[in-house]
Amino acid sequence: MSNQMIFKRYELKFMMTKAQRDQVLQVMKTYMDPDPHGKSTIQSLYFDTPEFLLVRRSMEKPLYKEKLRLRSYGVATEDTEVFMELKKKYDSVVYKRREGMTEREAGSYIQTHVSPRESQIFKEIDYTLEQYKGLKPAVLLSYDREAYYAKDDHDFRMTFDENILWRDYDVDLKKGIYGTNVIDSNLVLMEVKVAAAIPLWLVRLMNELGISKTSFSKYGTAYQAILARDAGVEFAPVTMENRYVQEARLRRSPLYTGIGNQKRTNTGNYDFTNQNEEKLGGNFNYA
Repeated sequence: MSNQMIFKRYELKFMMTKAQRDQVLQVMKTYMDPDPHGKSTIQSLYFDTPEFLLVRRSMEKPLYKEKLRLRSYGVATEDTEVFMELKKKYDSVVYKRREGMTEREAGSYIQTHVSPRESQIFKEIDYTLEQYKGLKPAVLLSYDREAYYAKDDHDFRMTFDENILWRDYDVDLKKGIYGTNVIDSNLVLMEVKVAAAIPLWLVRLMNELGISKTSFSKYGTAYQAILARDAGVEFAPVTMENRYVQEARLRRSPLYTGIGNQKRTNTGNYDFTNQNEEKLGGNFNYA
């Protein structure tokens, strides 16, 4: 499989238990081949403004949204190849651009905005760096991933992520793998990446196992945990039992309804304003 730098596809997500994952893997053997790189640990360092503008906009589920991140496979050194990725989503279609460089070059690029070389992708990343003032490392996510490709179509890909961790300190790809769990240790996030339709065998399998498509963002969930932590509210890792309850509570709380116009005060509390500019306050109520 080539080291592809430009992607255009749909991405569907499914939350499942490890037992369900094992059932899916058993059926997949007929149709999918494992990634030749095998199981890998991925680190994704997300960049955002001091106000977390990018993730807040993403959580509003707009027609268009974008994220900027730096990715490494395993713990990086200064000489490790890492990838600066600009991920855009428009009308459910995901567009991803990425450029490889050493971790040292990436650090210099972020500080100086001088790209290591000329390319159209770097021009797009440069524009993003200029558009969002004050972009800086915000959250580091890591997870163990198994990837598979269809035997007859390498554009069809499935991945399984577990041990998903986040942290907003030591946001450096060279520091190591540690942090707070995003999801319960018994859960796996499966992602289906496809350019066209999902194959019928997979549709039937998901129906048989009772697994339905979900809307889930690793970075968005980490950001919700940051807000809850700063407000002194417990925010447990996502489980099969609490994921819908937790989301419903968030939808009824200022944490969710005011997310688009949130401003952090200098006292460390949060004020929220809805589209009608009605003050909602900064007291999270999960009851």
